[in-house]
Amino acid sequence: MNPQIWWYIARASGIIAWLFITASVLWGIMLSTKLFPAQRRPAWLLDLHRGLGAMSVLFLLTHVAALIGDNWIHFDVVDIVVPFASEWKPWQVALGVFAMWGLVIVEVTSLAMKRLPKKVWRGIHFTSYLTFLLTSLHGTFAGTDATNRLYVGTTIITTGALVFAVLHRIISRPVAQASRVADAPDAFSEPGTKVFWKAPDPAARSNSEIGARAE
Repeated sequence: MNPQIWWYIARASGIIAWLFITASVLWGIMLSTKLFPAQRRPAWLLDLHRGLGAMSVLFLLTHVAALIGDNWIHFDVVDIVVPFASEWKPWQVALGVFAMWGLVIVEVTSLAMKRLPKKVWRGIHFTSYLTFLLTSLHGTFAGTDATNRLYVGTTIITTGALVFAVLHRIISRPVAQASRVADAPDAFSEPGTKVFWKAPDPAARSNSEIGARAE
């Protein structure tokens, strides 16, 4: 057996975990846009988003296990879970540690989504962008494949796609909100709609006030 097999597994699983994180974030952004309207959105689209997140965790665990099993750099559990504890490239490895904890927190809170306030869950879920950024920086500065042309090209493409998706979401969000407001039914003009309350006519109110004063 190749003595560096664990190092190869660590490198490969780390890159695959990063790709799954990227795909999960991109898919989540697309689900939040008008590309898949909520009223015509099949359940498997959300299941795919969750599945991508689960696969990223699976390969993250493989990455961590392979680093601990490798006998070249000699990582231990503390080096993996505590930022700046590693003597080998401390701040570069710390980026990966922060990204790992970020991914774990996002996935755990997603599983407990129904038990959390929506605003709390949404705020935590937005940290997925930071997790992607930290993972990318970790792979660039700590990974030994940072100079590989295929890796560099993939990094440029995925980062560009994510930036474009985020900008598209920011730009399209006000338009989508305005569209929902414009399409909302008008209870006072739609035929057959029950009206439970109607604003008083200002002119009628003025006439009644004049009559009352006259009396």
